[in-house]
Amino acid sequence: MAKNDINHDNPMPLKAAPIPHPDDAADHPKNPKNPSPNSGNQPSEDALDDRHLLVQLWRDSPSWLSSLVMHMVVLLILALWIIPAPEEPASAELLFSKTDAEADAPQDIEDPDDVPDFNLDEALDAPQPDTDIIEDIPSFSPYDDIEEAAASVELVEFGTELGPDSLLGDASGFEGNALSGRGHKARSRLVRRGGGGKGTEDAVALALKWLAAHQRADGSWSFDHQLGPCQGRCPNPGNLTTACNGATAIALLPFLGMGQTHLEGEYKDVVRRGLYFLTRSMKVTRNGGSLMDDGNMYSHGLGSIVLCEAYAMTQDRSLHQPAQLALNFIAYAQDPVGGGWRYRVQEPGDTSVVGWQIMALKSGHMSYLTVQASTVRGASKFLDSVQAESGSFYGYTEPARRTSTTAIGLLCRMYLGWKQDNPALQGGIAHLDQTGPSDTNFYYNYYATQVMFQYTGGKTSNPMWDRWNTKMKNQLLTTQAKEGHAAGSWFAGNDHCVQKGGRLYCTAMAAMILEVYYRHMPIYREEATTDDFPE
Repeated sequence: MAKNDINHDNPMPLKAAPIPHPDDAADHPKNPKNPSPNSGNQPSEDALDDRHLLVQLWRDSPSWLSSLVMHMVVLLILALWIIPAPEEPASAELLFSKTDAEADAPQDIEDPDDVPDFNLDEALDAPQPDTDIIEDIPSFSPYDDIEEAAASVELVEFGTELGPDSLLGDASGFEGNALSGRGHKARSRLVRRGGGGKGTEDAVALALKWLAAHQRADGSWSFDHQLGPCQGRCPNPGNLTTACNGATAIALLPFLGMGQTHLEGEYKDVVRRGLYFLTRSMKVTRNGGSLMDDGNMYSHGLGSIVLCEAYAMTQDRSLHQPAQLALNFIAYAQDPVGGGWRYRVQEPGDTSVVGWQIMALKSGHMSYLTVQASTVRGASKFLDSVQAESGSFYGYTEPARRTSTTAIGLLCRMYLGWKQDNPALQGGIAHLDQTGPSDTNFYYNYYATQVMFQYTGGKTSNPMWDRWNTKMKNQLLTTQAKEGHAAGSWFAGNDHCVQKGGRLYCTAMAAMILEVYYRHMPIYREEATTDDFPE
């Protein structure tokens, strides 16, 4: 891989101390403007008297006191010589947040090359925030509170020294990591095996082209895609304009799914600039690194997935710290009672937000980052609290038979260890099979497609997967925009999440649905490998 895109040896310089004005020297104590008569080389008479008094006191003191003082001085010198100065924790050395100057800068500068080289080792002298809870986060998101989703997970607690082998270096077979299907050789084979083809791959390529064309000059995306280079040429913008972390993350995920990273691929500069924006937007606290904005924990979960997947796919050590900090914040933000996640930190959870956090934890596990067993146990506890009919169906914040949240819950259960022959899992799968893909709900389609793919192994020889895949891919291929500036994008539906996320949201979700053949390796296939959760 070509790693020249990241400049580790030339970070942004620290802010220099201000140079004093020449007039300031008049008031400096070492350079008095009006020296006193005693400012010469000879000591004053008062100073000599003081020294004489000290000498006399020392001579008149008892011998035991003199010995005690001498021993204390010796011990103090030895202590200062032997004991090293305490080291600052690594998390205190870096602050991936915007400076005041950057925050005030215009979003749409003319030259995108003005974005600095992607370098996460730079140290900024801005003050470190010190807070337990991020306050005043609006309790709304770009997604529907009722019809929301999740992804796959296979977690275990690994040490950070156990860096994985390159996931894209040798991906000719199906063995290995869940991301190994994203390599070019494996991807072509998996597309054919899963029922995709040139049409699905061309559609994803057009979607990536549209997403790249709507990246803003600072590396970010907005759910209102018209705010950037689009200049209003594409209709249907989202109305959630202040969740740039979430919009940037969801736009980057299809690039990573296609095997595009900041080190390799046609869109490596697009990915690099997007990662730069996310890491610079991270607010580092003693509880981890937060990517919450007006997309709340949705934005954080999506951003965490991106950082962990990019690290897993490239082994770029400069991504290790921000990815781990993001996982640490997920653990901190978990509801300590019910085990879930919602909009604000430690708020009682809902299935939709829980799904994205579990996906992030899974991505962190694949990256050999630290995932605490207690966090995983809490997520299972939450799913227990919202399941219906022994786990065949799932509600939003309480037990119910909601279609989208059922897809979320089932997918999480599969990665949490439920076997393929689990009766509750089979009951839920039968319901999704009978329901089929939606004509307008991208959120449900995204999760339900993953559930069906994972359960069937993604084989066209399985009638259940063949039915689902045929309808899903034909629907997406026929509804993708083919002309004008909107070519390559999607927009459909009138539900809550579509209105907030707009065309950017629909395009990213549709592209990831068409990447299902290789985005994550099937967990019920003999060639696939999985790890157990920590207990």
